Amino acid sequence: MGNSAENSTGNSAAESLVISARTKNPNFGGLSGKRLGFAISFISTTGFLLFGYDQGLMSGIIASPEFNAAIPETKDNSTIQGFVTAIYEIGCLAGAIFTLCAGEILGRRKSIMLGALVMIIGTVIQVCVFRGPGGLAQFVIGRIVTGIGNGMNTSSIPTYQAECSRSKNRGLLICIEGGTIAFGTLISYWLNFGVSYTRSDVVWRFPIAFQCLFAIIIIFGMWFLPESPRWLLAKNRDIEGTYVIAALQAEPLDAPGTHLEKRVILDSMAAAGHGTKARFRDLLTNGKTQHFRRMLLGASSQLMQQIGGCNAVIYYFPILFEKSIGESRHQSLIMGGINMIVYSVFATTSWFIVEKAGRRKMFLWGTTGQMLSMFITFACLIPGTQSAAKGAGAGLFLYIASFGATWLPLPWLYPAEINPLRTRGKANAVSTITNWLFNFLIVMVTPIMIDRIGWGTYLFFGVVNACFMPIIYFFYPETRRRSLEEIDYIFAKGHEENISYVRAAKELPPLSGEQIEEMAIRYGFVGGPGRSSGGSVVEDEAKVE
Repeated sequence: MGNSAENSTGNSAAESLVISARTKNPNFGGLSGKRLGFAISFISTTGFLLFGYDQGLMSGIIASPEFNAAIPETKDNSTIQGFVTAIYEIGCLAGAIFTLCAGEILGRRKSIMLGALVMIIGTVIQVCVFRGPGGLAQFVIGRIVTGIGNGMNTSSIPTYQAECSRSKNRGLLICIEGGTIAFGTLISYWLNFGVSYTRSDVVWRFPIAFQCLFAIIIIFGMWFLPESPRWLLAKNRDIEGTYVIAALQAEPLDAPGTHLEKRVILDSMAAAGHGTKARFRDLLTNGKTQHFRRMLLGASSQLMQQIGGCNAVIYYFPILFEKSIGESRHQSLIMGGINMIVYSVFATTSWFIVEKAGRRKMFLWGTTGQMLSMFITFACLIPGTQSAAKGAGAGLFLYIASFGATWLPLPWLYPAEINPLRTRGKANAVSTITNWLFNFLIVMVTPIMIDRIGWGTYLFFGVVNACFMPIIYFFYPETRRRSLEEIDYIFAKGHEENISYVRAAKELPPLSGEQIEEMAIRYGFVGGPGRSSGGSVVEDEAKVE
């Protein structure tokens, strides 16, 4: 709090919030409580709707005659097609790295708004491509710039949503957020199919330009929404953080519930070593906080999502149907759209089971489904007959159903909640970097694998999925219905008692706010009952005034 008093700009904003709080209940844009939480979730899900839209965008464009005419290098060249599609992931990787380096400085809110703005700039660059020298280079640059914006958003939005949500519905909200990826992909698939009848440049220019609509909604919406209260408190902007907590809980600034939540967050910051600036090397520490282990758990979930073959199916489903199964391009586009409907329907199932089944069971169920799907697909392609190939199509549908219900949302949820406040921003960015790095690899090599080894591609992904099972079973602790601060004590318990963290999660009972404070004292993260836990509102106001 002392640092806040030294910052004149921060003080001005804090004073206005305190004055506002004296005359009316804390709110943002007239919203508080559930309505404010809904607004945060709506804008967050719009960010992932845009992510999903971009994910499916190129599948219906890359092999279209109109796009190939505008950029001739892409015609009948699987390597160039793979490069143009996958270079987007390099931009996303760069955006995630930017967030890793600057995200904690900018904050969650500004990072998301900047990411959406960058995506608009990249979209304009792509749409303005015309046939001639440099067309391919300009399109690639536009793809990279758009990717940078998306990388910033996908690194920031899950953390922002997690830090503004309550433990009882955090999993649901981030699963809805992740599930909208499927709906974004569904929109892009059917939009591609619809404009394919225009037989003009509209076939590819309009679908690319359409993503600006989502980005504008994000920028406009975030303008009225609050910053993460946990980020504000971590930056010693105590009064602003308290104001946001009160607004999210629809309580007065001096309500007991507001101060209990604030003390729990401050105790968690003390447990994670708050007080000095978070450094990159903090990600490599263990001890009671287990920063390194927790970063690896989050990043490994993103790694496994990608190398399990999801984008080999999502990006190239029409091409897989054409080349592996032998359907016409028109029929393949229709099947791709139907596949996305299946994808979207099953993506919604996670919304209803994530807080009942838990993360571990969903990871294990999804892995089993993906593994069996890939084995079915590879086995049905071996005979090389049309009838057997239809079984391969069924395998791809089963894969996307299994993936949509489990592995689609979980790797966005797990890193955002498994990492502590001190390293959450950086660790979540590392997870997103992992996602985009291996996303690029899979998208780049899939068309080459299909050309060179055919059905062996699906055998490869089936075996890879089988390898996930022991990793999840032995190393992934359950976080269902745990507050972000409560999760810290799963790792403290495992370390102090020298037991597996999976076991520690099973043995640690659900904790109330008061019990979390007691655990902080028990494990030596904070002092005894006489310690200061963030002060009162009166004290905070006195320091500002």
